[in-house]
Amino acid sequence: MSESRFLPNFEAIAPFSRLTDSGILDSGESPMSDEAVLEALRYMMLTRVFDDKATSMQRQGRFGTFSSVRGQEASVVGAASTLDPAKDWIVPQYREFPALIRHGYPIENFALYFMGNPKGGTIPPNVNMLPMQISLAAQIPQATGLAWGLKMQGSDGVVITFFGDGASSEGDFHESLNLAGIMKAPVIFFLQNNGWAISTPRENQTAARSFAERAIGYGVEGVMVDGNDLLAVHEVTAQAVAKARAGGGPTLIESVTYRTGAHNTADDPTRYVDQQELEKWQQKDPVERIKNYLRSRGIWNENLEQELLDSCAAQIDAAMEIARNTPLATSDALFDHVYAEPPQRMLDQKRDWAIRNGDAQ
Repeated sequence: MSESRFLPNFEAIAPFSRLTDSGILDSGESPMSDEAVLEALRYMMLTRVFDDKATSMQRQGRFGTFSSVRGQEASVVGAASTLDPAKDWIVPQYREFPALIRHGYPIENFALYFMGNPKGGTIPPNVNMLPMQISLAAQIPQATGLAWGLKMQGSDGVVITFFGDGASSEGDFHESLNLAGIMKAPVIFFLQNNGWAISTPRENQTAARSFAERAIGYGVEGVMVDGNDLLAVHEVTAQAVAKARAGGGPTLIESVTYRTGAHNTADDPTRYVDQQELEKWQQKDPVERIKNYLRSRGIWNENLEQELLDSCAAQIDAAMEIARNTPLATSDALFDHVYAEPPQRMLDQKRDWAIRNGDAQ
């Protein structure tokens, strides 16, 4: 029989990590300073405070459907901590609260978004991000185009787009990797493999051993990282950012993590999540893991933890107060933000609508 012409069946690899599950650093040097780790941990704690507040407000009917970041904080913060907000761009999905806040998006705008106020979707000037994307994978080609545009302009800015394992089953994902590979676009495809696409488990998304190995077919580098290890995520993403900034093209990062909460506030994960599996991942909690790391370095203690929690709660409360006091949009606002210079026909329609619906100023 002639020699097989099929490609070899590549061996599976373990996700790259720097910390043990209990937060002990390996023998190498940390890729983050203690100050940077403390700052990152504060964003992780801020996220948990906001998650709890938002979930409570949704139960009271004051928030719309909300997606928690619980369990994935190190994945999001570790990646975002490598970016330069002055020139790099974030193209988010809907589970990246700390990345957006670090990049300059106000917490009150985030709250307004889930209150149904259109002002929540307004990105302030000089904040380099696109609005949150609910339609699965639709943001990925936008990120590729944005990165390609930055390259054509001669900028050394980098784009990172966040999405989940479910989005990788959409055509937009594959088309974007193909184009980004051809054009060497400075984009990082940050795939958060949190184990679930709502209620569909990872093994029903792909027969491949990892999502990262899909990159090979597009001439793109792929890497798999322990998404609950802040230091490892930061190190891998920093390398991808440096490569993209130097003209080396895109990277697909598979961040292996776990969604320890519900998909969103309309979901009941007890109907499909195995309790033993959940408990196993809760033992790898990213927040506790990085606390243990700082504790081992003599930096973390109960007083500092309480100080940071109080600071986070005060910051969230202040933002919520601003959001609550922001006027609701009137119905004639549906005519706004359609044209940079609205034609007279639209201005007439807006005036007539306001008169008929009592919104006239």
